[in-house]
Amino acid sequence: PAACIWATRRQLDLLSDLAEQGVNTTSDNAAAVAAADVVVISVKPQMMRETLEALQPALQSRQPLLVSVAAGIDAAALERWGGGTLAVIRSMPNTPSLLKRGACGLFANANVSSEQKNLAEQIMGAVGITLWCEQETGIDQVIAVSGSGPAYFFLMMEKMIEAGVALGMDPDSARELTLQTALGAAEMAKQTGVEPAELRRRVTSPGGTTEQAILSFERDQLGSTVEKAMTACRDRAVEMTALLCKE
Repeated sequence: PAACIWATRRQLDLLSDLAEQGVNTTSDNAAAVAAADVVVISVKPQMMRETLEALQPALQSRQPLLVSVAAGIDAAALERWGGGTLAVIRSMPNTPSLLKRGACGLFANANVSSEQKNLAEQIMGAVGITLWCEQETGIDQVIAVSGSGPAYFFLMMEKMIEAGVALGMDPDSARELTLQTALGAAEMAKQTGVEPAELRRRVTSPGGTTEQAILSFERDQLGSTVEKAMTACRDRAVEMTALLCKE
């Protein structure tokens, strides 16, 4: 129920739509934490330490489940900055969560109970699918696959639209066909349960038009390019943790 939710932001006017729905709104983080069983903290990684250290008295008094939505901040740092001995879950959702089509990786520290894990899964599951990581390093892998993943597909769409225009198609048609094709391909893979590699084979007739495009991708080592890009993404997440989580 909306009355059981608190939302905080420095600029209260930006929460007016939530207030109209009955959500409690405030610019006082400590007041919100004092009323919470679960605290979802969604600030930029560079702001996390300052935010949590200011909340130490409230967090230690209330002992809520702390759910972080920030890349590069490990569970140990979150617990330490919150004053110690806290149940902490790291989550890594992605932007399609805005449309309830998100994908979210979760990792729980040793202080998290089964009930708290279920709560976190319910919260994040409201906007997409959830997947638990047994090891915290799994969160960095989630970042590389689904956290940053939407940008990879947006880039592919962008380049397909540009190529369509270069082939002589008008921009609106190129955009509409590209986006619908991306949507249809994702839905087909999701709903049929058939592996993408097999779906690709079914579309690729020997000696046909699609085969020529696929062969071009393979000559340009698309697979290696994708793997290198995702490895660079993962490595940056590891670097951020080393940089931001210093004592």
